Amino acid sequence: MFLSVLVDTYNHERLIEKALASVFEQNYPASQFEVIVVDDGSTDRTSEIVSGFAPRVRLIRKKNGGQASAFNAGIPECRGDIIVFLDGDDWWAPGKLERIAEAFSAEPSTGMVGHAFIESFDDGSERIIAPDLPAQLRLEDAASAGFFRLHRCYFGTSRLALRADLARRILPVPEALLFEADEYLFTMAPALERAVLLTEPLTHYRVHSGSLFLGAGSSIAGERRKARVLSALADALAQSLPGTGADPAAIAMVTEMVRAEADQLRLKVDGGWPWETFHTERAIYRIQHSGAHWKSRAFRTLSMVPALLLPPQWFYAGRHWLGEQTWYKRVRKGALPVPGFAKVRLPAASDDASEVTTLKK
Repeated sequence: MFLSVLVDTYNHERLIEKALASVFEQNYPASQFEVIVVDDGSTDRTSEIVSGFAPRVRLIRKKNGGQASAFNAGIPECRGDIIVFLDGDDWWAPGKLERIAEAFSAEPSTGMVGHAFIESFDDGSERIIAPDLPAQLRLEDAASAGFFRLHRCYFGTSRLALRADLARRILPVPEALLFEADEYLFTMAPALERAVLLTEPLTHYRVHSGSLFLGAGSSIAGERRKARVLSALADALAQSLPGTGADPAAIAMVTEMVRAEADQLRLKVDGGWPWETFHTERAIYRIQHSGAHWKSRAFRTLSMVPALLLPPQWFYAGRHWLGEQTWYKRVRKGALPVPGFAKVRLPAASDDASEVTTLKK
């Protein structure tokens, strides 16, 4: 099986060499994969470093336009049967390509594969984020959508692999998605073909302030931009998913979480009505913690009273302040721990129904 490795990068001069080295250190036959790097208008030495890997790497340089534009430029250039995605600031574990090829070869109807990953921090510490069991799903009903929306983290860019013909069916990715373009791809894909979730941690996801997604929360302007991108993502999915024939209830559930996350950021930085805060926070809690103990639900209800009384910006500033207080952390940990994420079960109609602990993207 011939694979295309598609790397999107922007100003990753400190990181891109490690990303590419992890690709070429794979035990998959060199003759059976190609590497395409889309440099999204870097202003540092990224392109120069990538060029040093020639002729094993094909470099596409373009004007800066964001992740969606990079995917739109790179996917049509891929010649492989499968496209395996990698962000220029992440890197792969050994055996990644071999395992991905095995997953697609095992079942020709599989259109998308995602997997567990390792969060890698600048201080050298690591944390494995993994489901308890493998799973298979399609966005064909509300139950599957409920499972999917709480497992999105396993399909992010450096964990994502798509059949090339499926990726091309989804194009173009809306270019308003300066980031989160991967979420458009991995949400559209299981509405069209089957998705597989693997338990092996095959990617190192680098947690650092330079990440466009993570770094967006470091300033008011960044959070405002992130809110706009998430809102654009929700709009794009609401417009595109009906064309896949997906069940309307499934579409509503998939877009609900994205919309709630966008609204939460908008209210935090730009304000709005108190009832919007209450509605948004209630939706997020209901989705993420549906199995919470009644004491936790009661505490949550009481803690949301200020949301009905205060301007949203005041509410979120107060909640942030409270969350930083040592005494509050101690009380929460000892008396009423924050509830874990919900556990959901795939419908019995799935080929491999399983219960998996969910994690927020």
